[in-house]
Amino acid sequence: MLDYLVNAVNTQTLTMVFAAVAAAATILTLAMPLVFANPLDKRMRSVAIEREKLRARERERMAQEKQKVSLRQSPKQYIQTIVDRFNLSKWVGQEEARLKLIQAGYRGHAPYITYLFFRMVTPTAAFVFAVFYLFIVLDFNQPATVKLGLCIAAAYIGMHLPLMLLKSKIQKRQLSIKRAFPDTLDLLLICVESGMSIEAAFKKVSDEVGSQSVPLAEELTLTTAELSYLPDRRQAYENLAKRTDLEGVKSVCMALQQAERYGTPLASMLRVMAQENRDMRMSEAEKKAAGLPPKLTVPMILFFLPVLFVVILGPAAIKVMGMQ
Repeated sequence: MLDYLVNAVNTQTLTMVFAAVAAAATILTLAMPLVFANPLDKRMRSVAIEREKLRARERERMAQEKQKVSLRQSPKQYIQTIVDRFNLSKWVGQEEARLKLIQAGYRGHAPYITYLFFRMVTPTAAFVFAVFYLFIVLDFNQPATVKLGLCIAAAYIGMHLPLMLLKSKIQKRQLSIKRAFPDTLDLLLICVESGMSIEAAFKKVSDEVGSQSVPLAEELTLTTAELSYLPDRRQAYENLAKRTDLEGVKSVCMALQQAERYGTPLASMLRVMAQENRDMRMSEAEKKAAGLPPKLTVPMILFFLPVLFVVILGPAAIKVMGMQ
């Protein structure tokens, strides 16, 4: 039987068998993508369809809210009338006030007019309240000149109260930016090393850093817009430094200007700046930690030591009083 098979198998038979196997493998290879579909492609198509649906819903929502929300609000009519009638923009208005309002996050003409209005109303209201309280409500046995001096002091404090509140807002905003800025530089470094331009990197990082610091995301978005339409890109970096008024941001903006002027690699510059900002934040934390013991001295003297003396000397005092 074995001899019969050996004699039956010849070269022509082997060629036909191999040809049949090759033809079957070719047909199977061509038909496999049609029979077994790739699940990744199906998932990507479903994700793309869902993304388009989300974009359509977002466009509809923005179209509905477009009539309700405005990026630049106009001032109230009565505030505008009072400011124009008393010419407050000449007597009270200052260019420094505009810069302070921008640093606090208030942009446009409406915040500036409102600030001028309260610069006039606040001292007047404080003076009237002080006169009413000192001369009518309170039985203050002092000469009229002393009372009038106190009223003038109240008016002076009221005049500077809007600026004090504005500076407090600026400090809170700067603190939020300062805390998130080193991480922002790391994200910028990653985007630049991946091949993005600086505008695309700013836009991408502004979307990502919004959960950590909304003011910093606003500033980066505004800088991205200025880089797109300003004729001089250096002006966009200078505006960012003015709006934030932070040493770390100013140094980074200066480095970006020099990188664009002299062709310095952005990746190496951003890496160095990120490390410098982290060192700066660490030094500030160490400075606060070093200043903590002197600040705790007064609370310890006022609150801890009396309680400690009562706990230690209390039982002895009770025994002495019991012996008497």
